[in-house]
Amino acid sequence: MNPWNHTSEADFMLMGLTDSREIQLVLSVLFLLIYLVTVLGNISMILIIHLDAQLHTPMYFFLTHLSFLDLSYSTTITPKTLQNLLTSFKNISFMGCFVQLYFFVLLAAAECFILLSMAYDRYVAICDPLQYPVIMSARRSHALITVSYLIGAMDSSVTVFCLSTLNFCNSKVIHHFFCDTFPILALSCSDTYDAEATIFILAGSTLLLSLITISSSYVFILSTILKINSSSGKQKAFSTCASHLMGVTVFYGTMIFTYLKPSTSYSLGKDQVASVFYTIVIPMLNPLIYSLRNKEVKRAVIRVVKKWEGLQKLK
Repeated sequence: MNPWNHTSEADFMLMGLTDSREIQLVLSVLFLLIYLVTVLGNISMILIIHLDAQLHTPMYFFLTHLSFLDLSYSTTITPKTLQNLLTSFKNISFMGCFVQLYFFVLLAAAECFILLSMAYDRYVAICDPLQYPVIMSARRSHALITVSYLIGAMDSSVTVFCLSTLNFCNSKVIHHFFCDTFPILALSCSDTYDAEATIFILAGSTLLLSLITISSSYVFILSTILKINSSSGKQKAFSTCASHLMGVTVFYGTMIFTYLKPSTSYSLGKDQVASVFYTIVIPMLNPLIYSLRNKEVKRAVIRVVKKWEGLQKLK
């Protein structure tokens, strides 16, 4: 029985984070502010990189796509969450639920491999700087981005297919604030073993493969940095990696906590807190991490502002 064959009365209902009206109002204000900062921060990052020619390098090309993913990622989840917090309408259609899930998985998986591409870029820049222009050509950079999105599309397609073949004949209440895999699996009256195993293997492969590759890159990077004789050289090399390492740690920490465990250990409270962090908070943090801790971005902002002021004077 396919879920889309059910009547319109059988839509899912997203219960959200809390039943308390006071807490809902506080969360709605907080999430709205976070979302506005997320939109402003990520669009600003994309524009600065686009407008400043000195940032037209592979590293910032990847950072542009990371900002685009964070913006899309947050937009997939936050507006519907705000609607649920501010109104009594908590329904979401079967189609709407699976569309939200599809883009959530696609963007999350793509972000894993874009973070991997950024780690590879730093590895080449530090460990083989003379060959960097050849290895990190525009063609290879575009290929890495394309593969990242293709893997994300494959992961999301398989996940949605596995869940859409299940029967939902009893409760339609999702005890979560968005359509995620474990809460949907919990509603099915079918045998979910095959779907759960497939999704677990897929998510585990995506997370662990990208994380192991990133970790391996930084082992080589650290080894190379420690061989640098000058302290200023070491500090410069470390500074180019610090922002990326911080972003990777925050993103993978919450993702692994949530997804690399069996559904039997699913904890509504803990998983919702982790989910809020990686779906709403992290997309806001990334542009702050990569701008506030990055001297090149700060200098680029100054150049763009001065260029804009110069154009205004000419007018």
